[in-house]
Amino acid sequence: MSSLVPSLFPIAIIAAVCSALVAGLLFAFSTAVMKALSLLPPTQGMRAMQHVNVVILNPVFLTLFMGTALLSAVLAVGAVLAWSRPGSAWLLLGALAYLIGTFGVTMVVNVPLNNQLAATDPASPEASRIWSLYLARWLPWNHLRTLLGTLAAAAYAIGAGAL
Repeated sequence: MSSLVPSLFPIAIIAAVCSALVAGLLFAFSTAVMKALSLLPPTQGMRAMQHVNVVILNPVFLTLFMGTALLSAVLAVGAVLAWSRPGSAWLLLGALAYLIGTFGVTMVVNVPLNNQLAATDPASPEASRIWSLYLARWLPWNHLRTLLGTLAAAAYAIGAGAL
């Protein structure tokens, strides 16, 4: 099974770049976008984020985000099958960081929060409260997604270098 490791090299490099791109996008939200939206009046900030959540679901982003999850799953299996080869532990770490920390947190936490926000009329009486709660919940989880996406990129690069 260790003969699989050489074929994992290009996958690991692609996964490193893709994880870094996803982490970079999330980093922009953590450091600038959400702060800017929070400075707007709640109705405007909420409405802007609702638009962002629609626009982000485009073929380029979805291919990158979902494709990186697929590459991560391939690398996790490959790393386990070739566990004795150098770099395998790094590849598995990268895969787990992306699959659990970036992809998993997105699907379990951030998407449901986005869906709740989408179902709220920014002009409704409870909109300000919901927007405030959204920001307080969404942003810390985004920081975690960013951190673990960055860890995945680094682990893939280290693992690829050891193959």
